Parts: sequence; C-alpha cells; structure tokens
Amino acid sequence: MRVTRETPTIVVLGGGYTGVMSAVRLARRTAAQVILVNPTDRFTERLRLHQRAAGQEPVDYRIPELVKGSGVEFVRGRAVRLDPEGCTVRVAGTGGERQLRYDYLVYALGGVTATTVPGVEAHACTLDSAATAAGLAARLSELSRQGGGMVAVAGSGLTGVEAAAEIAESHPDLRVVLLGRDEPGSTMGPKARRHLCRALDRLGVHVRAGVRVTKVLPDAVELDGGESMAVDVLLWTAGVVAHPLAREAGLEVDGAGRVVVDASLASVSHPTVYAVGDAAAVRQPWGEIHGTCQSGIPTGAHAADAIARRLRGRRPRPFRFGYLHQPVSLGRRDAVIQFTRPDDTPGRWFLTGRAAVAYKEAVTSSPATIYRVSRWLTIPARMLSRTGARAGRPVATG
Repeated sequence: MRVTRETPTIVVLGGGYTGVMSAVRLARRTAAQVILVNPTDRFTERLRLHQRAAGQEPVDYRIPELVKGSGVEFVRGRAVRLDPEGCTVRVAGTGGERQLRYDYLVYALGGVTATTVPGVEAHACTLDSAATAAGLAARLSELSRQGGGMVAVAGSGLTGVEAAAEIAESHPDLRVVLLGRDEPGSTMGPKARRHLCRALDRLGVHVRAGVRVTKVLPDAVELDGGESMAVDVLLWTAGVVAHPLAREAGLEVDGAGRVVVDASLASVSHPTVYAVGDAAAVRQPWGEIHGTCQSGIPTGAHAADAIARRLRGRRPRPFRFGYLHQPVSLGRRDAVIQFTRPDDTPGRWFLTGRAAVAYKEAVTSSPATIYRVSRWLTIPARMLSRTGARAGRPVATG
C-alpha cells in the first residue's frame, strides 16, 4: 500500500481473536494504513489452552501468516504507554521503544487471569498464554512420572470445568479437585448441568463447591473456612481482570477496568479509540456482554465497520448482539452444549456426548479460515455472532 501524508493510520493493539479480526477487516474496508501490535507473533487460541496444558499440541498459528496478503502491517512489541490526547502509543520491542501515531485506535488487549489472592502470582499456574499452558503441561507430566499427586483447579466456571476434565482424562494417575463458589455448570439448564456433573464424576474429578481460596502456598491452598488443602499443582481460573493500560491512559473505564463505550463501541471519553472484546464494557438492551470470544469477534468486526463509516463521513451503526450457546468440552470424547437466549440464560435445547463433541469442534475450530476469507470477502458483522462464535472462550467465573 502506498502511504501518503493524507493516508489515515489505524493502530490495533492486541493480536487475539478480536484484534486480528479488526485489523483484517479494516484493511479490507478502508484505504488506511493498518498496524497490528502484539508482544509475540504467535496467535494464541485461548479456547484450546486447556488442551495444551494437558499435553496436547494444537495447531500453532502465527499472526504474520494470518494477516499475510491483507495489507496489515504487523509490529511485534508490547504497548507500554497510550496517550489518547496526543493520539500516540509507545511500543517496546526487541529493538527498543518506538512511538506510533494514529488517527483511530482499536483497543483489543483483552483480559488476564485475576491474581489478587495472596500467593497466586507466585505459586499458581494460569492459562493466559501458550507459554503458561506449556509450563503447566510440563509440571503435570513431571508429577505423573513421579507416580501421581494432587492437582487443584480453582474456579468452577466453564474454563475451570474444561481444564479439570481435560487434565483428568489425559492424566488418570493424578487426583484432580475442582474448587469454586458455585456448582459447575451453574449457568446451564438442569439437564445440561446434570450431564456435566456426571462427566466430571466419571473422569474422577472431585468437586468442592461453596468454597473460596483465600491464600495460596507453595504446596497447599487455604480455604475461607480455615481449612488447608495440600496440593502439588494449582491451576488458577477464578476470574479475569482488564489490562491496566486503558485506566493508566485516562480512558473512562468501569469498575473492572474495561473501557466504557457508546453504542458504536467508541470510547465515551476519547471517541477515536474503539474498545472490543474483553477490553470493553458493552451494554445491550438485555444487559451487559460478558467476556467471551463468541461476542468478541463480532465486536472486532463492528469496530472496524464503524471506523470505516466514519472515514467515509457516515454515521456508525449501533452494535447489536445476542448469545447463541455455551459449548463446553469434557475431555476429548464428551461435551455439553447449552443453547441460550440472547442474554445467555439457558434455553430448552442442549446437546451431549458425541453429537456435542462434533458440534463444539465445528464451532470452536480455528478462526484462521474466517480471517483468510475476510481478506477478500466482508462477512456481515451480524453473522459473526454465529460463525464468529467459532472462537468462543468460556468465561472464567470462579
């Protein structure tokens, strides 16, 4: 692309599901210079990190390959300072720091595991990246070689359920306990929840509901009732927090640190910044969207469309979204799919067993195909709440 003084520049921070979608779509729908910034060139399929943690090797995608031929410029680096008043962002890479100036910015940094409980950061494993998942896989393998041990998963949300099931199936010699305040599958209907609980029991996962971890030690966890439980490995999935960069930059954020946006997903305090995915506090007529990539990819696409319309002097349309399902794997041979109402409350229909496995593999397959198609064809954003749900990551609710 030939860049001139008049060519607008759009910077996308974050190379996850939402960021890559925004970048590819912006390159397709505008004549702008589109720069995608991410600390690593690896595309992290977060919905498959529990598989990597259990020792499996999902396909390894690289961001430059995903955006190749789209016109997107990839910059490997970490955003360290955002100045929304001056419309600049400082990026630290292997060659030092550089400053990028933008006309519009898509803030797609997403969230990370909340580690505010004492000892979590020092002694617990997380599923925030392929590297942390690989580290957990190494620890589990070593524990198996030593003859077994206790693995605790803190957080009984859908992320914790998937991780506990995957670990128990891949390492039957290990004892796995799932700790959380809520019963597993609490967001599902009673029949789907019953199947989920039976699957955990079949896999040998011991469930402790109604408990909260208050402190993590090198070889134990302390619970809110004063009980101490010895563990060899602890996986922490109890909650997600927003990246602090938005708050530090002075963008208006909510209590969870997410950027407060208007109906078009533009920041209410700095309209040249669009926030998407886990990074945005998005309101809908039925309530507030929670952090899944089932909703994330459509927000990324919509933000790109909104910027494209503004560049053409047109008014952006409001974002509209409704949930479709809660797909949960229970190891490699079982799953449960709870179909939902638009507000993500459980509907009447659900799938279990082999049919659910096939369904989940279909709808959570890699979004690489969507990105490649998006280089040549613009998929309507409203359809991505279905097709884009291929990247749905269960929310960690603890």
